[in-house]
Order: sequence, then structure tokens, then C-alpha cells
Amino acid sequence: MRNFLKFMKPYSGMMIAVTFLLSFEAMVALILPGYMADIVNDGVLPGHLSVIWRNGAIMLGLTFLAMLIALIVGFFTARTATGVANDLREAVFEKVLKFSNAEVNRFNTSSLITRTTNDIMQVQNTLMMAIRQLIYMPILAVGGIIRALDRSTELAWVVVSATSVMLVLMGIMFFVAYPKFKIWQTLIDRINQVTRENLTGILVVRAFSTQMFEKKRFAEANKNLAQAERFVGQAFAFMTPIISLVMNLTTTLIVWVGAHQASAFRADIGDIFAFLQYAMLIIFSFLMISMMFIMVPRAAVSMNRISEVLDTEGSIQLKENPLPFPTDFKGVVEFRGVNFRYPDATDGDDDVLTNISFTAEPGQTTAIIGATGSGKSTLFKLLLRFFDVTAGGIFIDGVDIRDAHKEDLHTRIAYVAQKASLFSGTILSNLLYADKDATEEKISRAAEISQSEAFISEKPEGFESNVAQGGSNFSGGQRQRLSIARALVKDAPIQLFDDSFSALDVKTDAQLRAALKNKMGEKTMLVIAQRVSSIMDADKILVLDHGEIVGTGKHKDLIKSCEVYKEIAASQLSEEEVGGK
Repeated sequence: MRNFLKFMKPYSGMMIAVTFLLSFEAMVALILPGYMADIVNDGVLPGHLSVIWRNGAIMLGLTFLAMLIALIVGFFTARTATGVANDLREAVFEKVLKFSNAEVNRFNTSSLITRTTNDIMQVQNTLMMAIRQLIYMPILAVGGIIRALDRSTELAWVVVSATSVMLVLMGIMFFVAYPKFKIWQTLIDRINQVTRENLTGILVVRAFSTQMFEKKRFAEANKNLAQAERFVGQAFAFMTPIISLVMNLTTTLIVWVGAHQASAFRADIGDIFAFLQYAMLIIFSFLMISMMFIMVPRAAVSMNRISEVLDTEGSIQLKENPLPFPTDFKGVVEFRGVNFRYPDATDGDDDVLTNISFTAEPGQTTAIIGATGSGKSTLFKLLLRFFDVTAGGIFIDGVDIRDAHKEDLHTRIAYVAQKASLFSGTILSNLLYADKDATEEKISRAAEISQSEAFISEKPEGFESNVAQGGSNFSGGQRQRLSIARALVKDAPIQLFDDSFSALDVKTDAQLRAALKNKMGEKTMLVIAQRVSSIMDADKILVLDHGEIVGTGKHKDLIKSCEVYKEIAASQLSEEEVGGK
């Protein structure tokens, strides 16, 4: 609720205007039955046409005024509801951008997508209706009761009985439906997750012929969602005929009792008509309010889910007064006794990294190799502050990265992820993603170094060639080279390559490494690789095994001194290459 009120605050002026206008519109609606009663009592029965014309004209004028007010209210309501939804989407998106990997893993991607789209849409739709119904209808209901009793106190028991039944129905619907809405949104998360996994992994699904398994998995998620929706729909469907029965019984009772009163000259016929109209207004008001009892609980659940995202404190704590890096920035990266354990690890789990200490110098290539799961990629995640170290520290030019401004840190690092990721658009737009002001010369240089120039020039549109979502219209090797080119366009002092050459053939790999070594100058390069051939010429090689550094040195030294490295090299290279250089 606190978050909701915060996002409603900018629109408080509109809400005040809407409240005033709706109050006036409700007053108009409550006045009209009185004029109808006067037409019957003072015009129709005595045969006074002037009274009929005068009151009829007033009623027509009031109706047009109410219509004009409704149009203005609709405009303000749409502006408020869409504005709040727009602000919520921006706030959630900005918050997610600041999340570390720990927070993203906690919510999971499918749930974050649902919260940003479906949940906010629920809030918007409910707000669109609630602004009118929860202001206008209560005024109409209370005013209708007062005006009805003013016309006839002997029929009060009919209105009280109908109102009591409506209140009981609304209470039942609230307590029955609200728990289901919590389950409903969770089931939407699940069906989004299944659909997303199936679409992104469609090649794997087809390759293993598991279409039937995926159909069953989707059918189960779909069935659970349908059951939750069906329960709420059936509850609402059950309530509708009961409300219709209440309205019809109320009408019948008013007409029956009113007829007896009129025949006994205890009530005017016009007053009976007015009372009937007021009773219908009261029941209609409760009907619309009861509909809000269906929508508001679901919107409340959605708002709570949105608030969970907005109120989540990031595990990466930023300094209020961050330290700047030296003006003569060099890019010396130093790990000092770093230990790391993932935030969701249990007490029995071992650290992913233990006592990691090394220095990466400018103008040198520092390579990292090790078996799968040895913690290589985690080193880069720590350096980029996707996670914070559990113990020890990471320093760049003597500044602990936890004391530096996070954006300042990221501007000095170019990163090529293990999985090449491209965005829909063009080749040029993907390269400019790193630096929107990059010159043609810088872009061409990056394409040349990354060995992308050849296949880009073969395309009729060159750098303007289309890139599908995720780069699906390019091969794995082309996607990797474009990702490398994008990092090179950034031209940052520190370059991180996380197993970024794995999809390249041996020839292209060698050409790319040679180009990097010759043209990167005094940049600090850290390279994670699985292939020994990709790092044989590195200035320093770190060998990781079960999260610990078990060897440091050049290729020829490690072959002699590090058994783990020797085993890796022996599995990939010939005996001559292992024993030679």
C-alpha cells in the first residue's frame, strides 16, 4: 500500500478533481428520481403539462451535464491509471537493472517478467475501474438510502434487507476469492517459465524428441492456471444470478407494498416510482462495488508482488561517498586473499573460491584455465561486482572496488560473456551499444581485430545488416566475434574475455589472438579459456582447481611444475607440443 500511495501522489490533483466531479455527478443521479416523482404527482395525475415540460427539461439538462462530467472523469481516470502503470514499469525495470545476480536468481526471470507486465496491467485495469466505482458508487448507495427513506419510511425494510444480502455476498466473495488470487499470479509465473524454457530450448527439445514431455509439462501448468481461474469465475457466476434475484425480489416487494399504500392513500404514486428508482440505484451500486471486490484483491496481490521487487535491498551495498580511481588510471587488477560463497549457499557448502591472490598487469595477458566448475567465470563476476567477495578484496589501481562507484568501475571494463548475446537491430546498433559515439574508424578497427570484417563485408547491407533477437541469424562463431567487436568498441583499459573463443575454429582463434596481442597496447587483458592452444602465449597463466589456484606461470613452466595443467594440456595437445615449448 505504501508503494501504491507513493506512485499515486503525483496524480493527487487529478484525484481531487475526479472526487469533486464524481460527487457532483452522484448528486445529479440522486436528484433525477425526485423530478420524476414530481412529474407523476404534480404533472401527470393533475394533467398539468407545464409541470411535465419544465421538469422534463430540467432532467434533460441534468442528464447532459452528467454525461459531460463522465467524459471529463474518464479522461482524468485514463491519465491517472496509465500514468501510474507507466511509472511502476519504469521503477520496476530500473530496480531490476540494479539487481545483482543473487536478486535475479531469487525472483527468477519468468517471475520478473510477469511482475513487470501482467501484474502492473492488473493494477492499471483495476485502478481504471476503481477510481470511478469506489468513489461514485458509495456516494450513490449512501445518498440513495437517505433519499429513499425520505420518500417512504414504510418501505425501508425492503432496502435494508436487500442491502444486508448484498453485503453478505460481498464478504463471502472477498474471503473466497482473495487466497485464490495469490495462487493465480504464481501459476502465471509458472506457465511463463515453462513457455519461455520451451521456446528458448526448442532446438534441444526437437533434438531429443521430447515434444510430448513438454506438452505434458505445459498442459499441467495450463490446467492448474485454468482451475484457479475457473474457481473464481464460477464464484462470480454463482453470485450474479443471486444478485439478479435480489434485484427482482426488491422490485416486486416495492411495487406490491407500494401499490397497497397508494390504494390506501398512504403514499403518492410518484413517490413509489422514486423509491423504486432509488432502490435500483442502491442495488446497482452494491453490484458494482461487489465487482470491485473481485478485482481489488487480485490487484492487491499484484501490487504486493510489485512491492516485493521495489522493496528488495540489493546484496551489493554501494558506498554513499565512493572513492575515485586515480587520474593516471593504469588498470592494475589485484585479487588479495579472495574467498567467495554464493548468497544462497547452505552451511554445509564449501566456498566456490578460496584464497585467490594474483595481479594482472597492463600490457599483459593473464589467462585462467581449469576444469568445468573450478570457479573461473566467478572471478569475472566478482571483478564486475555482480557479487561481492565473502572475504579478502579486489583492487584496481589500489582502490577496493567495493569503495568505488559501480558505474565508474564498469566504464573501465569491457566484458565478453561466456554466452554471446546480441540484441535485435543491426550489426552497427549492436556495436554502438558499447559506445554510441564511436567513430567509423573505431568500429572498423574493432571488426578487423575481432575477425568479423570478412563476414560483415560479404553481406549486402554490411554493418546495417539485420540482427534477429539473440543473434539467431548468425552462427555461434559469428556471434562470438561480434560480441568481441562490441567490447573492443568500448575501448576500456581492462578487457575480460570469458571463454569467448570457444566457438571459433583454430585458424580464426589464432588470428584473433595475434591481433589482440599486437593492437591492444597497454590494456589489461584477462582471458578465461578451455583450450590450452588459446592461452599458450599468455604472459601469465593461472590454473584453477576446485576454487583454488594450483599453478601460476607461463605455459612452458606450468607443463613442468603443475600436474593439473599438464593433464589438461596432455588431453588437448600432442606429446611434442606438451613437452616442447
